[in-house]
Amino acid sequence: MLAVAALSARALVESAARDGLRCVALDVFGDADTRRAAAHWLPIGEPAALRIDGDRLLRALRTLAAEHDVTGWIAGSGFEAEPELLEAGGSCLPLLGTAGSDVRRVRDPVAFFHFLRSHGIAHPPVAFAPPRTPGPWLHKDSGGCGGWHVRRSADEPPGRGGYWQIERAGAPMSATFVANGHDAVVLGFNRQLVRAVGARPFVFAGVIGPLAVDDALQRSIGEAVRRLAREFRVFGLASLDFVLHGDAAEVIELNPRPPASLALYPRVGGHGALHAHRHACARGVLPPPPAAAREVHGLQIVFAPRALQLDPAGSAAIARWPGAHDLPAAGTTFMPGDPLCSVSASGADAAQVQAALAQAHDGLLRSLEALA
Repeated sequence: MLAVAALSARALVESAARDGLRCVALDVFGDADTRRAAAHWLPIGEPAALRIDGDRLLRALRTLAAEHDVTGWIAGSGFEAEPELLEAGGSCLPLLGTAGSDVRRVRDPVAFFHFLRSHGIAHPPVAFAPPRTPGPWLHKDSGGCGGWHVRRSADEPPGRGGYWQIERAGAPMSATFVANGHDAVVLGFNRQLVRAVGARPFVFAGVIGPLAVDDALQRSIGEAVRRLAREFRVFGLASLDFVLHGDAAEVIELNPRPPASLALYPRVGGHGALHAHRHACARGVLPPPPAAAREVHGLQIVFAPRALQLDPAGSAAIARWPGAHDLPAAGTTFMPGDPLCSVSASGADAAQVQAALAQAHDGLLRSLEALA
């Protein structure tokens, strides 16, 4: 049995369940479908805080190491700014994934963008002090995730891990891959969905894939993935974010942990995606390059349109909604813009999937308003 830890562990637990692997879920939400798919659930934070509580995580890992037949743990989202927590957790229970010391290197923007420049990997211009040249500039936090840390500003105080990056017009994309610390296999390419939440213009709102891309993009991003996986010793499922404007692709960031897009890849090499992660981490074995996908999948986050406390009728309505995931319990409180749940869809192409996601998203919100 394994433990999986993340802000939301639902996708990881469900991926493991496809291979009949029992998991203990450690996350901050405890959604109904997470608990249903897991052998056990332990809280490691409060939903309103949207962060992992390190003390609670370490207590949970020590408990599992001492009392349960748990052989290791996998870290998902929420650890971007916590390499020390990954290292401390790895001393409690073996970590299957990129080591904390290497996550620290990946998340050091000076080191990361220096490597890109020195190897001819294109990226939008960056600055590590308030830029004096015309923008538009985005201020970013290298320890952030989900786009919540991105703001349009040339005057933001830099802070630890803060930097600026030129905003590029184009399609936000990602490549999902599996790595073994020396090499990597790209599983597919995805279109990222983003939306503005208050002053945050690029909050992650969903993802669609795998998408067909031209040979030149496959080669350039594939080579970038392999070089980065080798340099930063990336292990397991991960993703490379980039922006595609015209025929040019520019790298934005590397996420050295299982990404949200793993839900788009239910089968990898004849098994679930988490099987590929485990074998790459424990044995160095990579899956074969995937065949062309016959179907496109997508997921979209549903954000709370207003402040609300979900009553039993609202919770039940979300649970009944076709393709709904991350099912919140009755009594959960949301502020405007908080993630409420998510919806998924599949289809023949990206346009069909995006239309189905929009329909499901809007229909679910209308059904909740009808209950108000």
